[in-house]
Amino acid sequence: MSQTLKDTLQSDLTTAMKARDELRSATLRMVLTAIRGEEVAGKSARTLGDDEVITVLQREAKKRREAAEAYDAAGRTEQAARERDELGVVETYLPTPLTDEELDELVDEAVLIASGEGLTGTGAMGAVMSRLKPQVAGRADGKRLSTAVRARLNPPA
Repeated sequence: MSQTLKDTLQSDLTTAMKARDELRSATLRMVLTAIRGEEVAGKSARTLGDDEVITVLQREAKKRREAAEAYDAAGRTEQAARERDELGVVETYLPTPLTDEELDELVDEAVLIASGEGLTGTGAMGAVMSRLKPQVAGRADGKRLSTAVRARLNPPA
């Protein structure tokens, strides 16, 4: 049986603990706690698949990014640096992000398909987004995706 992402995180935690890598072990503990929390949320406990684990990792990465920005704004550079270090650990488990060119290519293709279905302008936004979300899952965040789609559907005059 192949190893799941959660198993990889768990074995990397063990390795980090043995190596006395405080940053990595603390970060992986936080991530695994978030995953376990997600598994027991709802009416019945379940085991998350790799796609769902990636979603949790993305959420944790976003938290670290926002916390680092907040600490910077408050002049707390030491805490901001710690958050960025934790973000670096989390990002090692995320898929490689799409380049701007790759994202633009996917957006152009989805817009072309939508226009073939008679959808144009802002009215095509939902159709294009729903077509693209599964393709870019884990590789581009929603804000970046919607910005690219909006720019393509409403070109500047």
